Amino acid sequence: MYRTIRRTPRPGRARPDALALFLFEGADTVPADYQPWDDRLDNALADLLRRPEFTAARGTVTPAYPAAGADRLFVCGLGKPERFDANALRAAAARLLRAAAAAGVQRLEVACPAELHDKLDAEQAGLALGDGFAIAHFDFDAFKGAAGQPDAKAKTPPKPVDLHVTLDRALAAGFDRALAVGEGQHTARTLAATPPNVANPRYIVDHCRKLARKTGLRCTVIDAKKAEQLGMGGITAVGRAGSTPPALVALEWPGRARPSGGSGRAATTKKKQPPASPILLVGKAVTFDTGGYSLKVGGAMQGMKYDKCGGMAVIGAMQAVANLKLDLPVVGLVPVVENMIDEHAYRVDDIITLYNGVTVEITNTDAEGRLILADALAYGTRHYQPRAVLDLATLTGGVVVALGSYCAGLWCNDDDLRRRLHAASERTGERLWQMPLWDDHRDQMKSTHADLANSADREAHPIQGAAFLSYFVGDRAATEMPRLPWAHLDIAGVAATKGDTDKTGLYPKGPTGFGVRLLADLLHRW
Repeated sequence: MYRTIRRTPRPGRARPDALALFLFEGADTVPADYQPWDDRLDNALADLLRRPEFTAARGTVTPAYPAAGADRLFVCGLGKPERFDANALRAAAARLLRAAAAAGVQRLEVACPAELHDKLDAEQAGLALGDGFAIAHFDFDAFKGAAGQPDAKAKTPPKPVDLHVTLDRALAAGFDRALAVGEGQHTARTLAATPPNVANPRYIVDHCRKLARKTGLRCTVIDAKKAEQLGMGGITAVGRAGSTPPALVALEWPGRARPSGGSGRAATTKKKQPPASPILLVGKAVTFDTGGYSLKVGGAMQGMKYDKCGGMAVIGAMQAVANLKLDLPVVGLVPVVENMIDEHAYRVDDIITLYNGVTVEITNTDAEGRLILADALAYGTRHYQPRAVLDLATLTGGVVVALGSYCAGLWCNDDDLRRRLHAASERTGERLWQMPLWDDHRDQMKSTHADLANSADREAHPIQGAAFLSYFVGDRAATEMPRLPWAHLDIAGVAATKGDTDKTGLYPKGPTGFGVRLLADLLHRW
């Protein structure tokens, strides 16, 4: 895979290694705007279109080898025009990037048909192209050992190189923004894939500190001792048996650029301005979830390193915010724990007190994510006084039963925030589906011997997590539905793919970094 992807100006006399032309399905003649390229390529595209086996189906990439011009031609399929959306362009771009990498291409010229701009504006098209390239630019092989290395007799693989991409100037701004956000998504996917014997709570804390120094974010950490002093009973109970202590990590962006590589402190000004209310992001990070004493059975424990994906998406989104240097204050809170078993582990029937004073009777130690999110939400809304709150979590298996792996579940109490999220979802292809949350659901979570139970019966199972969390969003949430604009995203079905690819054709088996592009787009346009 490539070391980096860079956009470069038009090459002039420099000849690209390859040319990529995007094409809609059903074309039997060369589009007029592509004719100059085809003339340069000795009619290679026209010859390809005449072949009966050729198709420009959605997401296909067909290589051709013209006698002159570029060394290679990649024809990238966008599918039928009437079914086209930005995800078709993302999928084709992702396949193109993988094909170019396999062919050793270092300089790639990209062209889109004029017909595309009738369906997407230039910014959207540039974003979709850049998204596809950034998504495909991920290869988690850090833990491949001797068996994963080439045979000693085989040719030594080439060292990673940079890919230089030339494309229409109108697409450049969207393309560059997608690559900047893609770095955050890459971080989220890498951390998610890192195994639990490495990526324990301490590892995540250390990574956040390094990221803050690199990007100009401010990182503060509430360690286990401080969390206990503050009354964060969820974080301390769930993380008590972990291999390393739990923590609550805060990554802060002030709404103006900070110098990277520095201390992470805000730049000083002559006159102090009152801080603006930030957008608060909260992400669940359970680095491994055994279920605790409510032990997961059979194969249900495999893949539980992905129970940290909500928190990793928040870390990746904060990196994207810093890369984009948004003029908007944003705070990311990541409660990070490991849910294990020993003589100190919390038990069923325990009653714990969370940060805002709400007591919880433990009915299931495998419903741990909502406990750590509750502390983070209660602390974050009180400490930062945000204008809006969004939390992401692989929270329930019920949301996967309800919605499959096609979209994330969305619970939102504010019409404006809901509209913003749905618009960002449409632009990024990270799909959401609105779910209900009523006072009846809050009542379902009440307990006999404490204020709440952390898990109720099976009715409305995917909604229970949101109902529980609603007690911790804002100062009055313990007694009434939150008034502060708040959205809860249950990403359990979309955080990682189990098969060869996901439903969009973009992601191979493994973590997707779902939420990074969605949040970055939302915040960019706030």
